Amino acid sequence: MSENQTPAPAAKPAKPKSARRRAREFAVQGIYQWQLTGDTPAVIERNLRDSDTSFARADEALFRAILFGTLKDFAELKDALVPHIDRDFSEVSPVEAAVLYAGAFEIMLMPETPYPVIVNESIELAKTFGGSDGHKFVNGVLDKLAAAKRPEEIEAIRAKRRG
Repeated sequence: MSENQTPAPAAKPAKPKSARRRAREFAVQGIYQWQLTGDTPAVIERNLRDSDTSFARADEALFRAILFGTLKDFAELKDALVPHIDRDFSEVSPVEAAVLYAGAFEIMLMPETPYPVIVNESIELAKTFGGSDGHKFVNGVLDKLAAAKRPEEIEAIRAKRRG
C-alpha cells in the first residue's frame, strides 16, 4: 500500500441468523422442493434435517407451521396471491413462488406476527434465494395481499406513523 492509500474499512461481521429466519429459510427450501418434486412434507422435512447441520438451530415449530401449513392450504394461498400478481402465475419463478407462498401463509394464518415483519423477512428470503430483482416483486405482491387481508393492522400502523 502506498502512502496515499487508506486501508479499506474492515467488513462488519455477519449478524448471526435468528432461529426464526433459519426456520423461514428451510420452509422456503421445502416449499420449493415440493413444487419441483411433489415429495410429501415428511420426506421434505427429513431431507432438510439430514442435509444441513444448521437445521438444529432453526425454530422447529415455526418451520413446521409454515411448511406443513403452506402445503395443506396451497390452493387457498394461490387463490389469494393471484389477484396481486401482474402476470400468469406459471411465469413466476419457483423460488419467488415459494417465498410468496410462505409469506402469504404467515399473512393469512399467523396474525400474531406483524405483517411488516413478514414482508421484510420475505424480501430477505427473495434476496437470498431469488433473482436480482425478485425481492421487489415479492415486496409488491405481499404488500397488496396484506392490504387485502389485514386492513385494520395496516391502518393502525399508518395512524401511529401520523402521530
